[in-house]
Amino acid sequence: MNYKLFIKIIPIVFILLAAGFAGFWFFYDPTARFSESVPGMDNRPERSGGLLSTVKIGEFFQRFNGVAAQLRGSWPRFRGSNFDNFSNETANMNWAGGAPKILWSVELGEGHAAPAIHKGRVYVLDYDEANHADALRCFSLLTGEEIWRRWYNNPMKRNHGLSRTIPAVTDKYVITIGPQCHVMCVDADSGSFRWGIDLVQQYNAQVPLWYTGQCPLIDDSLAIIATGGDALMIAVSCKTGRVVWSTPNPGNWQMSHSSVIPVTFHNKKMYIYCSIGGIAGISAAGEDVGQIIWQSTAWSHNVIAPSPVFMEDGRIFVTAGYGAGAMLLQLREENNVWSAEVITKTLPKDGLSSEQQTPILYKGHLFCVLPKDAGPLRNQFVCCNPQDITKYVWTSDKTNRFGLGPFIFVDNKFFILSDEGELTVIEASIKGYKQLARAKVLEGPDAWGPIAVADSRMLLRDSKRMVCIEI
Repeated sequence: MNYKLFIKIIPIVFILLAAGFAGFWFFYDPTARFSESVPGMDNRPERSGGLLSTVKIGEFFQRFNGVAAQLRGSWPRFRGSNFDNFSNETANMNWAGGAPKILWSVELGEGHAAPAIHKGRVYVLDYDEANHADALRCFSLLTGEEIWRRWYNNPMKRNHGLSRTIPAVTDKYVITIGPQCHVMCVDADSGSFRWGIDLVQQYNAQVPLWYTGQCPLIDDSLAIIATGGDALMIAVSCKTGRVVWSTPNPGNWQMSHSSVIPVTFHNKKMYIYCSIGGIAGISAAGEDVGQIIWQSTAWSHNVIAPSPVFMEDGRIFVTAGYGAGAMLLQLREENNVWSAEVITKTLPKDGLSSEQQTPILYKGHLFCVLPKDAGPLRNQFVCCNPQDITKYVWTSDKTNRFGLGPFIFVDNKFFILSDEGELTVIEASIKGYKQLARAKVLEGPDAWGPIAVADSRMLLRDSKRMVCIEI
């Protein structure tokens, strides 16, 4: 090639390449392959109602060196013995160096599953990531040493964590619901397997967004489970695994993350449940046991985590995240005909609501952390008179925000755990926000699992670790 011609061509080539690159830069759309991010799309399970691969519930067992502590306290299920998140323990707050004493800690699989406590044992439905297994782990409350483990293989993808639920425990039984709707019953002392139910295979249940969040209920030796699909709710004998009654589901309502709450009103015992489709009251006793006695489709959202809060006068407060806000209903009965009338609805920017944790009712007032879409008051702990859920008695102010973490009532104090594992103690009052103590007890992130308290010990967790502190 002619050397002079080659020298002339080189600048032209560079100009053409530069022009091509500039064109690519200006006209290429880097978001062309992006899709809208909506709740549940991050590796969520299929919600077609089809069958999952067969899981042998309770297949494996291992015993360890831990020994149950000789203690008598109990936090036997979600929200404690009375479903109100109240503890009768004493919290003296003798924190040496400004922080509570950490008695022991254990590493857990990624998730938000919280513990139940009963007679010196701690029960956690963990996820064993190495073995791809749902694992019910039993620890000593005194030392944190593991006593036994009952598990079954259940391969899953991470989905903002894996495990989410709290076991229900009595002197005889422990009931769990796994992330993909596997119900398991074992002996509370020995861990011996009793029975299991795959709700997807047996009831055409749909695995909720971000896996199962419903915590099981044991009521008079019956496991009460809201299945969705072919039934709205079932009662199962803990002793035999036999389904004692089943609630019809003509509206094809589906399982939410909310848990079933038992209440008694006008001498009628019922189970209240917020499903994806509506809220209902199911008879818990009598000739109509297991039947829907009232229902409302006025409260129906795709993501519902908090459970209903029932008040003595028949009002029911329900709330959810992702813009749902809250609703207040009035339960009525006349000539044995029941109804639930909507009193008021509010959006999160306009009134009381909670995204993940169930509010606490204390002295006729509701307490909770506001969701992230509550405007300037986002993530603040608030007190509200439910006579008007659009107004607050007090708020924790912008310097005290807590995220999605749990809160509990102990000894006339509220203990509030932030996303990042900071524990704040405030005076339980309807007069104002008064902070008593604050300390970092977990590294975080995502310290979302509900708190459990028994025998002067408090159990808290973040996404991968559980600690036991002395209160």
